[in-house]
Amino acid sequence: MTDYAEEQRNELEALESIYADSFIVLSTTPTSFSITVTSEAGENEENVQVTIKFTYVDSYPDEAPLYEIVSEENLECTDTSSLLCLLEDQAQENLGMVMIFTLVSAVQDKLNEIVDQIKTRSEEEKLRKEKEAEEAEKLQVCFHGTPVTIENFLSWKAKFDVEMAEIKKKKQKEEEQSGKSKLTGKQLFERDHNLDTSDIKFLEEAGNSVEVDESLFQELDDLELDDEDDDPDYNPIDIESD
Repeated sequence: MTDYAEEQRNELEALESIYADSFIVLSTTPTSFSITVTSEAGENEENVQVTIKFTYVDSYPDEAPLYEIVSEENLECTDTSSLLCLLEDQAQENLGMVMIFTLVSAVQDKLNEIVDQIKTRSEEEKLRKEKEAEEAEKLQVCFHGTPVTIENFLSWKAKFDVEMAEIKKKKQKEEEQSGKSKLTGKQLFERDHNLDTSDIKFLEEAGNSVEVDESLFQELDDLELDDEDDDPDYNPIDIESD
């Protein structure tokens, strides 16, 4: 015959030793006590915590003890419900054996999982806010443009001058190749200072000479020129007065 009272007393002594800082006896008839379970510290040293009240029934451990969550910290309603379901499952699996340590250990593991979930949600929220901030900054740049400073203007001006010089050089080359670029006489002379003697040299190299037909001209003595001195009516004063 199982001595339930003896098993319960032995378990109480073991639990008080294991959970010395969080074990509290609430009553002796019936035997009732509470154990506070805390998760391992999460991000920013945050953790979750529950206090569970256990009450022995007369035939424990062949029957499951009574249990309830009397307080909690940083837990949502869904988390509390999940813990109660976990206690129910563990109690049924361990019938016939003292089980309080097993139940508390299962709750401890579950609280650590919850802390990890909280950390994940926090990181996702942080990433979401960073993304929103980046999108807002992009929109601000699109609508307002980049503020002009001396530094970025000079940088832009240098790049612009280089691009314009390249375009001008390319255009001039294309025009020269297509024959559209015609230089003025001055530009030709500036490029080749020998142009002033090139024609003469060309004629000399070709063996040509320029001949003048003197018969085309009359002797100066044969020309009839009026001598102003032979004109009796010539008066220099009249010309000056005119």
